[in-house]
Amino acid sequence: MGTKSLIRGSETIPALFNDVMRPWSWHDWFDNGGIFNRTLTVPAANIIEDKNGFNVSLAVPGMKKDDFTIDVNGNMLTISCEVEEKKEERDANYTRKEYNYSSFARSFTLPDEVNREKIEAHYENGVLKVALPKKEEAKRLETSKHIAVK
Repeated sequence: MGTKSLIRGSETIPALFNDVMRPWSWHDWFDNGGIFNRTLTVPAANIIEDKNGFNVSLAVPGMKKDDFTIDVNGNMLTISCEVEEKKEERDANYTRKEYNYSSFARSFTLPDEVNREKIEAHYENGVLKVALPKKEEAKRLETSKHIAVK
């Protein structure tokens, strides 16, 4: 039984022991939740453009509309969320408290044609939707025109 079998998790030493035998680094403890077995996630964003503007959708179930902060600073749109949950159980012999804190922030560079004064956001059924309407002049520039060949 050589070192090779230890590293690869052969039949003699099950793969379960691979984690015990390998060296640990700080990445293992903190990246992706590490020892706390929590996955830190940033919701994926879907961005759709149509003639009237851009629509940004983020799947963030379990939140309330008041949990979100949406800011525009120059040409940067930042969507963030912070949630803190506290749970407490009391019995005659013990008190058990659990705290859960989660947050995320996503930033997007806004195109020049977005009308920053008319941005709206709605949260419904676990999906945050942010409407980024285009300026009227940008809409006019996008009108298509057929040019006949003479």
